[in-house]
Amino acid sequence: MQVAVETMQAAVLYGKEDVRLEAVPVPVLGFGEMLVRVRTALTCGTDVKVFRRGYHAKMINPPALFGHEMAGDVVLVGDGVTKFRAGQRVVAANSAPCDRCFFCRRGQQNLCEDLLFNNGAYAEFIRLPARIVEKNTYLIPESLDYKDAALAEPLACAVRGLEQTGIQRGDTVAVMGLGPIGLMLVRLAKYAYGARVIAMARRQEQVDRALLLGADEGMQMGAHATLVPRLKAATSGRGADIVMEAIGHPDSWELATLLVRKGGCINFFGGCPSGTKVGLDTGLLHYSEITCKASFHHTPAHIRQAIGYLADGKISAKQLVNHEQPLSDLPRVLHEMAHRRNGQIKTAIIP
Repeated sequence: MQVAVETMQAAVLYGKEDVRLEAVPVPVLGFGEMLVRVRTALTCGTDVKVFRRGYHAKMINPPALFGHEMAGDVVLVGDGVTKFRAGQRVVAANSAPCDRCFFCRRGQQNLCEDLLFNNGAYAEFIRLPARIVEKNTYLIPESLDYKDAALAEPLACAVRGLEQTGIQRGDTVAVMGLGPIGLMLVRLAKYAYGARVIAMARRQEQVDRALLLGADEGMQMGAHATLVPRLKAATSGRGADIVMEAIGHPDSWELATLLVRKGGCINFFGGCPSGTKVGLDTGLLHYSEITCKASFHHTPAHIRQAIGYLADGKISAKQLVNHEQPLSDLPRVLHEMAHRRNGQIKTAIIP
């Protein structure tokens, strides 16, 4: 099956800080696949990292179509597709598990041994593989616009991250790092779980933004020697019940262990650069019974939960998407975000 046009504009990743807009063939559908006209694709921290590094070991190897947060309209459905029809508004996750392997059978679908990834959201059209159509594509609720719906994938990662900590209403949650994911963690911890949230970041404007989104307190991160006592003073000398590290640097992973209370939980949410290592105080971890966890990706259940939070208004694109640009501007947008030149949280790319 094919649309009337033969080519489309799409972003192609070639390597380190090398993304080009090109005319590429509109995908031809196979059995169970679906073609979606992209109405909104969102920039994301992962895409910026990939842009800077030129690849992602698990998700994308150049040259390849780029982008993974999207929402749009069904244009064509392949043979065998029964759940969707042309004209429907849909949001698709960027992956789908096999549901058969060791990890899937144990409810850890994010660790699937055959996790299928899909890229290509920065384009006029995107082909959804059959497994994603079947397992991880959803109709957009009428109350949501495309920008809101496109937040489902990153929000699902944040949902899983907090879920992994065993968060309870009334817990004090310290969020380290206030990029888009950090701000989602702030918002979810406050309004979905009823936690007290302390937001921490290097730049004061990030802290101010978190306070506007619901954080109870904000702290600008500086030297460890001053930040740790400030956090302890704000938590009756104990430390936070939960620390969410959303920076992705070995130093901040180590700092997190100094900010959590005895018996508390740390989620090393931010992925550090490949090959880096951390040094943790084993005595501190052992005698304080500190739980250390890490979160990777999401599952279809978390995507569905994220869509529910978006539909309920707990998270909105108005809070997180502060720029909009045409597809033709994507290389410039990514370059500016990679070098922190434009104050963007997330940008909606409109093909």
